[in-house]
Amino acid sequence: MKILVVGGAGFIGSHVVDAYLAAGHSVTVVDDLSSGKRENLSPRARFVKADVVSADLAKLFRKGRFDVVNHHAAQIDVRRSVEDPAADARVNIFGLLNILELSRRHGVKKVLFSASGGTYYGECGRPARETDPPAPLSPYGVTKLAGEHYLRAYRAIHGLRTTVLRYGNVYGPRQDPHGEAGVVAIFCNRLLSGGPVLIFGDGEQERDYVYVKDVARANLLALRRAEGRSVNIGTGRATSVNRLFAVLTKAAGLRVRAERRPARPGELFRSCLNVSLAAECLGWAPRHDLEEGLRETFLHIRNSLAVKGGE
Repeated sequence: MKILVVGGAGFIGSHVVDAYLAAGHSVTVVDDLSSGKRENLSPRARFVKADVVSADLAKLFRKGRFDVVNHHAAQIDVRRSVEDPAADARVNIFGLLNILELSRRHGVKKVLFSASGGTYYGECGRPARETDPPAPLSPYGVTKLAGEHYLRAYRAIHGLRTTVLRYGNVYGPRQDPHGEAGVVAIFCNRLLSGGPVLIFGDGEQERDYVYVKDVARANLLALRRAEGRSVNIGTGRATSVNRLFAVLTKAAGLRVRAERRPARPGELFRSCLNVSLAAECLGWAPRHDLEEGLRETFLHIRNSLAVKGGE
């Protein structure tokens, strides 16, 4: 297949690119490098630097004749979306609409969309199912949910095939330690720099941490499956910040105590995703357990810092 990955130089997008290339597909990447990095990309992928809302993308679509578009370009910072919801909407809504319009005009057969299971469902007394009513509480969550509705509309009106993947808390190599979503990368960098590792509140806040290579494999399977579906991609298990820290320090071979800080107001306490539909319609289940994923992530970040230090 000829595949365009929009936002493919980013943390998750670049792993999706790697999975597609390994499966023998031809991959083109569009990214404005506002948060993505060229060094994340395999030299086997064609790269085009462009903004997701740019009219110049029409030429790329016209010449590319893509079979599939995988849309990972997004403004992902929840706090930034609260501070500047218009900027958030520019990327997450108008950027997506630009891609959908170009896709329908230029014969794209299918669009895959990365959504946010972690912001849709609110407090989870049990692992959330796709049929649970979404109730996002941030402009970021609202734009991602709106994106799902746009995909359904394009499917109904134009016959564009679509699949939506709703991610849990994705972690792994190449994650940005400076964003609010990257707690694993933040912890790893603090451990390696000798800086304090901060845990807010009692540390019993729980999230569904899913390894990025498992997420990339879900995107590979979704090329031909889960037509018209929105599918949770997580582990079905909630992990507390305290356990995350304990497993990570053990994997790193370090004995470090975290610094405790007051709880942050408004923070979600428990988020977890039911992934039975992913097994049913994608044939997917996570393969990496938390210990293995954290070990691989820590080693990658340590090696990356060693290379930069030797330059």
